[in-house]
Amino acid sequence: MITVTSPLLPDLDEFSQMLRQIWDNKWITNNGAFHKQLEKALAEYLKVPFVSLFTNGTLPLITALQALRITGEVITTPYSFVATTHALWWNGIKPVFVDIDWQTGCMDPNKIEAAITNKTTAIMPVHVYGKPCDTDAIEQIAKKYGLKVIYDAAHAFGVEVNGESVLKAGDMSTLSFHATKVFNTVEGGAMVMHDEQTKQRIDYLKNFGFAGETEVVGPGINGKMDELRSAYGLLNLKQVDAAIEARHKVAIAYRKALRGVEGIEFWDDMPGVKHNYSYFPIFVDANTYGMTRDELYFKMKARGILGRRYFYPLISEFSTYRGLPSAGKENLPVAHRMADSVICLPMHHLLSDADIELILQTIKEGR
Repeated sequence: MITVTSPLLPDLDEFSQMLRQIWDNKWITNNGAFHKQLEKALAEYLKVPFVSLFTNGTLPLITALQALRITGEVITTPYSFVATTHALWWNGIKPVFVDIDWQTGCMDPNKIEAAITNKTTAIMPVHVYGKPCDTDAIEQIAKKYGLKVIYDAAHAFGVEVNGESVLKAGDMSTLSFHATKVFNTVEGGAMVMHDEQTKQRIDYLKNFGFAGETEVVGPGINGKMDELRSAYGLLNLKQVDAAIEARHKVAIAYRKALRGVEGIEFWDDMPGVKHNYSYFPIFVDANTYGMTRDELYFKMKARGILGRRYFYPLISEFSTYRGLPSAGKENLPVAHRMADSVICLPMHHLLSDADIELILQTIKEGR
């Protein structure tokens, strides 16, 4: 099988040596040495002021909403993984969906102002597939209406715009280090913030609210990353650039072969953006391609090529959210078009030339 992704794995011998250190220290969680090293190394690599590690990528979203005391309604996108909106729901916040931009898959800033009400307290955009949102336009709207901005940057590890980390936009950004991501710690995540005081507050909140042995300063949760995954992450950080470059070469091959194939659309790199090539979505126009998206998807699957219809269906189509006023199909035409036409092709550092050739042959031959 040609899988849609493959985890970046550290050298097993090196990892074993670090495990030996953990065993010798007998300190396996609660802000150990490797945890501290990884936070510092990630802040330097990502070019951001402060990083707080979490045990997965969903808890930083939930915690960011708590830390900023977000209530009422939050404007967000239906075109994302469900964790984005679930984080709002778990905080008792009403998601308000707005449509997306066909050129990026990200929230369309032109749709935001019409969705703002007197209950709106924040905007939660997503850097879809690692393509950066229009952060300047979103920031202007947020300032105009006094709203907080929390970016779900699960896909945007290492992404930069004109040399500046996209993770520095907004009030906070959150990352996922799940096994499927460009950089992974098996399970894991992080939050990026601008100042030391905010980091301290987040560190309290992710550790039950403890500010000392006998002092609890707030109703926190347990969101800490352990030493094993911190060590794993330190090793992966040494090889992530090579993995991204391998992904880049796959993207070049895909674009070269698929350019001009009628009915197949894809995106080129954005000017001034340092991409991480976390995904390679194509969009199938059934009328001109001669097959529907689903027909191509299942044809690929029959040949052992596991693409992914990512994101399909839209979050707004799930039972929890479909009754919301903003979830109506008429409100989200671009998002529906994208969800109904997308296939993310296999994209990872271990794809062989033969794998790529079979994928491209399957797409180019059509019906």
